[in-house]
Amino acid sequence: MTLLDVARIAADFPILGRTVRDGQRLVYLDSGATSQKPRQVLDAEREFYEKHNAAVHRGAHQLAEEATDAFESARLTIAQFVGAQTDDIVFTKNATEAINLVSYAFLNATLKAGRGMSLPDGAQRFVLAEGDEIVVSEMEHHANLVPWQELCDKTGAVLKWIGLTDDGRLNYNDLETVLNSRTKIVAITQQSNLLGTINDVGAIVAAAHGVGALVLLDACQSVPHMPVDVAALGVDFIAWSGHKMLGPLGIGCLWGRAELLAAMPPFITGGSMIETVQMDRSTFALPPKRFEAGVPMAAQAVGLAAAVNYLNAIGMDKVQAHEHALTSYALGALGDMPGVRIIGPLDSRDRGSAVSFVVDDIHPHDVGQVLDEHGVEVRVGHHCAWPVCRRYSVPATTRATFYIYNGIEDVDALVSGIQSAQQFFGVSV
Repeated sequence: MTLLDVARIAADFPILGRTVRDGQRLVYLDSGATSQKPRQVLDAEREFYEKHNAAVHRGAHQLAEEATDAFESARLTIAQFVGAQTDDIVFTKNATEAINLVSYAFLNATLKAGRGMSLPDGAQRFVLAEGDEIVVSEMEHHANLVPWQELCDKTGAVLKWIGLTDDGRLNYNDLETVLNSRTKIVAITQQSNLLGTINDVGAIVAAAHGVGALVLLDACQSVPHMPVDVAALGVDFIAWSGHKMLGPLGIGCLWGRAELLAAMPPFITGGSMIETVQMDRSTFALPPKRFEAGVPMAAQAVGLAAAVNYLNAIGMDKVQAHEHALTSYALGALGDMPGVRIIGPLDSRDRGSAVSFVVDDIHPHDVGQVLDEHGVEVRVGHHCAWPVCRRYSVPATTRATFYIYNGIEDVDALVSGIQSAQQFFGVSV
């Protein structure tokens, strides 16, 4: 049913060789939170520290040159992975910081304009007037919701959102009523981390650009799992995290259109991001350095480039097809279980590999605990998407997310674990 040699791939991940809970086989179904790391990524980070460690973009000695070359080579590799130009990739510590970088560009531009300060060419489109509007969706992760709430609170802008249908998909009819000439940016996920829904980015971009608004795409759940080409998507910004795509913790990426990055005020200021510094004023470097203050995360960038190379060797089309097969199998298996209700689309059309569910008369946390006792590691809670849980009248869900090192037997282990939970709690099915 799947296209990948799961056993061979899993052998590359040292952590998957361990046991948990008194000798149980580790069944890791929480890659939507963070993925495991193959030996190739671990080795790349270790080699950087053992052979090339130095502060990037500083010093004229050999180690500094090698570290800088490794860091910028990693940027090129990662840029090519998403069809981007090298200088349009900004390294951040995670996707949350990348989204905040864009939201603070609006805030900083608005504050400067309010004080009558001059703005660089193109920066006026980041200036918000009271009553201007920012649009998100009801399925957003908190990382792509709270920054925009804060921006509205600080500027007098108004937050609006696109709703959800009963079957867990975006209500595209809202595009006609929510977007208007006062909409300044539409910030939306490409794939829901809770529902698994893959949104129609083309329709969203067309509607947003039609009213003159920018589009920011949260791609945390898409870049690791499907082919992504920034030019083909037509958006203005894309944010994603490295740790969800086999890479290290502590590194994320923001891609932005070159002309937009050039017009944006900086987010974090300090060393490295400057052009000139005097005691009473400073000027700032061109992107991407303008947004990378301080000593950058060089080892993490090298590790993320190794993750990209690993995924490229498999082929992102095969990654997507493999996960689609697993998801289809899981939807069928869970859908056939009495007392189990899937939260999100029930079919695999335009759907990623996040499958959230509730079990009648058992709290999701209790389901997760029983699964853990059987070695099945899932996520429980509201998944940093509390409004989604409220929309579907559930306090939380249990969520399984699949990746390249999972096979059909892992889905079967999930089903068996749910049955054990039902038996343990005496739930009749």
